[in-house]
Order: sequence, then structure tokens, then C-alpha cells
Amino acid sequence: MINFILNDKLISTDSPQGMTLLDFVRYEKNLTGTKIGCREGDCGACTVLIGELTDGKMEYLSVTSCITPLGNVNGKHVVSIEGLNMSELTPVQQAMVDEAGTQCGFCTVGFVVSFSGLCLSNKAISYEDVISGIDGNICRCTGYKSIERAGERIYNNLKNKDLTNPVKWLVEQHFIPEYFASIPERIKKLEVSTKITEGKIIVGGGTDLYVQKHDEMEEAEINFVSNNKELKGIHIDGKFCTIGAAATVTELLESEELKKVFPNLRKHLKLISSTQIRNIGTIGGNFVNASPIGDLTVFFIALNSSVVLKNKANNERTILLKDLYKGYKNLDKNADEYISRLQFTITDSSTYFNFEKVSKRTHLDIASVNTGISIKIEENKITEINLSAGGVGPIPLYLKNTCVFLKGKTLEMKTITSAMEIIQTEIAPISDARGTEEYKRLLLRQLFFAHFLELFPATFKEEVIV
Repeated sequence: MINFILNDKLISTDSPQGMTLLDFVRYEKNLTGTKIGCREGDCGACTVLIGELTDGKMEYLSVTSCITPLGNVNGKHVVSIEGLNMSELTPVQQAMVDEAGTQCGFCTVGFVVSFSGLCLSNKAISYEDVISGIDGNICRCTGYKSIERAGERIYNNLKNKDLTNPVKWLVEQHFIPEYFASIPERIKKLEVSTKITEGKIIVGGGTDLYVQKHDEMEEAEINFVSNNKELKGIHIDGKFCTIGAAATVTELLESEELKKVFPNLRKHLKLISSTQIRNIGTIGGNFVNASPIGDLTVFFIALNSSVVLKNKANNERTILLKDLYKGYKNLDKNADEYISRLQFTITDSSTYFNFEKVSKRTHLDIASVNTGISIKIEENKITEINLSAGGVGPIPLYLKNTCVFLKGKTLEMKTITSAMEIIQTEIAPISDARGTEEYKRLLLRQLFFAHFLELFPATFKEEVIV
């Protein structure tokens, strides 16, 4: 039995745990404001909010309900557009009306829900946060400028929000209905079943499985791990970082500890998918998906990371992430093993990191080619280097030969140009929907140079790269 609160109503259901939240909301509860669009988490028309009680406060995140399994909302608060509606338009809805932020209206609900989720944030938000918070919502009519103006109006309305008691303030300002104030106590009283962690198929956020195997997953025996505290958390102990496999991309992005290690973390992780997907997608899921263009995989291979595999007998073994991939969708992982955590060594001030990605859209898109680099420089010589690339082979690649060549070399244009020739011998891209073989080779060449333009602007100039 799955127990949660849907808008203002307590739900206890024995519906299949693997069915999507979208199907439950629309077809089981007839709340048709949540729209069916792509069923792949791309368009945002099905966006709802999921609230979880953390340290006595509700934290709400926008998610694409079309690829969110019902089992992942056990013990939580789900908010559809119907749960935001009141007798009069909310400031969010009014802003969309006043700024002509809607035309055909199909996508409007998703935008309103995403904007409302930002209003519910327990932190101060910037105008940039407001706009980036709708990066997973697509509109085919307005050209977005009217929606951006609505976002600016919403942001201005939130400037005086009381962060000590945001829900009370939002209720008083008619952003949300009064029932929101009672949700924390009601969540505390929910009975949360542990039987949803007893299935055979391990599911984190479901952001890949529910795209590839939507119909199969509804009746599957699933082990939901997104709320497993043993698989969560980001911990830095001295020069060693450990990240639980069920940690989401959003949790990485908001980690104050990781921000100190990676000054450009926000810039890099904002290139990965969309807000709704980052809110539920897990690092372990990204790794075992084994996509040749997995962004997190390429990111962490460049850090020479290791993964800890655990089996049902609680035996563990550790392997380098780059060695997890034996061939296309073929992992060095036994059937009864799962990824427990990720580990890597924190670099010092003489080591630099960068991540680059090119895709057809800047946000909410998979990469054509992506690449990461970790490079240590001492007295203008490369003393350590790890270089990864995706989209240029059947698996996420560690460019071993290039790293061997670069180690010990002087940091200069001649070195980088020679390394690019070696890279071309290590990759084997194919022509597909994301580009031709020639295009991908050119992309990796340009992104490889981009690492050095970004990290060492005093040494490398764009005009000398040909």
C-alpha cells in the first residue's frame, strides 16, 4: 500500500507501484490539469510538485510526472495544478495572464506549477533562479519572452517573502491555498510501507527506465531506492569525497561542500538535462544506464573516480568508474550487485577541472559530444591528467593514450595540438541523429581546446586555435 497526500487529500492505494504518477493523477483521480505530452520527461506539460518533510520543513521540487514511478511518492506530498487553484488567480497565474504568457494553453499548467515550486523554496531566489527553474518546460507558441516577463513579475512579488516561515507568508499573499500549512503534521502521521523496497529491479529516479521501458515498468517488481538513506548523502573527509548512488543531480548542485571544490559546479551541472530531471535523476542511475554520452559518467571519469559495488550478501568491491564499462551497455557488474556509492580524491589548488558539452539545445537535451578534464600543473608542466569523452565511442571513454602523452609535457600550444592528433586515434564515433562521424570528431577537437581556453586563458588564446 502506498500512502501519500495528493493536493489536500490523503491517498492510500494498492495501484501498481510501478505505474507513473501521471497516469495515477489523470486516470485514477481524474485530475486532468496535468497534461500528457511527450511521456519522456522532455516537454514539462506533466509537471507536478513533490514535497518531502526534511528537518521539520517541507521541501518542494518540480518533477515530470510522466517518468516518475508512483512508488517514489510514498510518504510525500504531491501537488498538481488543482492543488494550487483557489477562487481567484494566484500571483503566478495572474502574472501569466497579464504578460500574455499563454496561447494554446497546453503547456501553461506546467509553467505555473514550476513557477509555484520556486515560490515554495525555503531559500532566497534570484531572477536567474526563476528563469532556470522553467528550463524543463517547453512552449511552442509564445516565443518565451512573455513567459520570462511573467517570471520577472513573480520574482518581484517574492522579494519580501518571509524566509523564516515561507508557507505562512505565501498563504497570506494568496500564492498557495491554506491547506499547505497543515501538510507537515499530516506527513508525520503517514504510515510509510517498507515493502516498496523488496522488488528485483532497482529504480532510483526512473528517468531513463521509464523512457525506455514505460509499459514493462508498471507491473514490475521494483526496489525503490531514491529514499534509501544508506544510498544518499555527500561527504567530504579530508581529501576524500563520497557520494551516495541515490544522490540526485540537484543535491550535487546545491551541495555547499562540492561548490568549494568545484567553483564552476553550477555552470557544469546546469548543462545536464532540466530542473525537473535533475530533481529526481540519480548518479547511480546515470552510471548503470551506461549511455555512451552519460553526462555524469563523463564528469566523474575525468576525476578518476571509483564506484563501490555491493551485493545482496553485503559484500563490496571497488572498481574505477572507467572500468565499469566493458562494451556497449555491458557492465562489469554481477546480476545481484548494485552501485552503493561513488568515491574520488579531492584535488589541490594546482589541479584544475572542467566539463564541456555540446547538444542541439543548451538545456534539456542529451549531448552530441561531452568531455571532462582534471589536470595538475607544476612549474608549467602537466604532472597529472585525466581526460574523458562521450559520444565518440560505444562507451564513455577514458582517453588513456592521450593522458600518457600529456603527462610530463610543457603546457603550451604545441603540446595541445599534438595531443589532439592522439585523441583522434582513440575515438570511434558513428554517424547518427546527433551528428555525423566527422562532426563529432570536430566537436571533440573544439571541446578539448575549450578546456584549455577556459582553464588557462593567459596561456591560450582563441585566435591561435585553428
